[in-house]
Amino acid sequence: MAFKDMQGSKWHDQMPNRQNTFIFPQTEVVLIMRRSDSGAAERARRRERERAGWQLRSVREMEENKVGRPSRFGRVCVFCGSSPGKRNCYQDAAVELGKELVARKVGLVYGGGSVGLMGLVSEAVHQGGGHVIGIIPRTLMCKEITGETIGEVRPVASMHQRKAEMARYSDAFIALPGGYGTLEELLEVITWAQLGIHSKPVGLLNVDGYYDKLLAFIDKAVDDGFIQPIQRRLVVSASNAGDLVQKLEEYEPVQDDVVARLRREMEQVALHPGNGLHEPCS
Repeated sequence: MAFKDMQGSKWHDQMPNRQNTFIFPQTEVVLIMRRSDSGAAERARRRERERAGWQLRSVREMEENKVGRPSRFGRVCVFCGSSPGKRNCYQDAAVELGKELVARKVGLVYGGGSVGLMGLVSEAVHQGGGHVIGIIPRTLMCKEITGETIGEVRPVASMHQRKAEMARYSDAFIALPGGYGTLEELLEVITWAQLGIHSKPVGLLNVDGYYDKLLAFIDKAVDDGFIQPIQRRLVVSASNAGDLVQKLEEYEPVQDDVVARLRREMEQVALHPGNGLHEPCS
């Protein structure tokens, strides 16, 4: 290979040692570059930069996975519809919740099957590598009814046993949109918390205001004296999965105060029967 000088009058063949010489007559400066050596050095530097960047990203990812979003929950029970609902936002919320649990390394307990929102949230956790437990009554195990359960299957004898087992295996409860069954399961675990049977947090994933009227009902019951103000704190809610799980993480049990108050009231009734809390109607 040959190179021409600036005046176009002289050619310089490539040197045996692979040096390329460029002559600039006006300044009498000779620039010598070792093309092959320079290219190899640059490639080596580029590889080192890429390797350093990859290592930094790996360290950051490991640190984020280790301490970025830790959870105090081993498993969360999710109540939700066996129907997907008519709006995409409900389905998106189920998938988002599943991914949030995976990100926090939290397992899922649910009612089994692969249909509706139940199927979407369980599939999201399972595909993300999370542990899934499906608790389902034997009478509902027909695939034509619920689809094939994702993850570990725990068959039980009845709906009552199903709820008891879901509560036993879980550290917290979340309700996605759903129907009668979802509402019944949700209200039961709230009542258990109210009575001091458990101290686990209960949350509503209030997708696009789905549970606004239920929350309004609870507030109305507080205002009218059917629910104690402190008991209002038994239910937390948020419009997205990340905020809701974080609120559940920060939840402080209140049922100890409730149980203590009820115990004091019962003692007062026992000591002073005439001042009972439930006087007969006149």
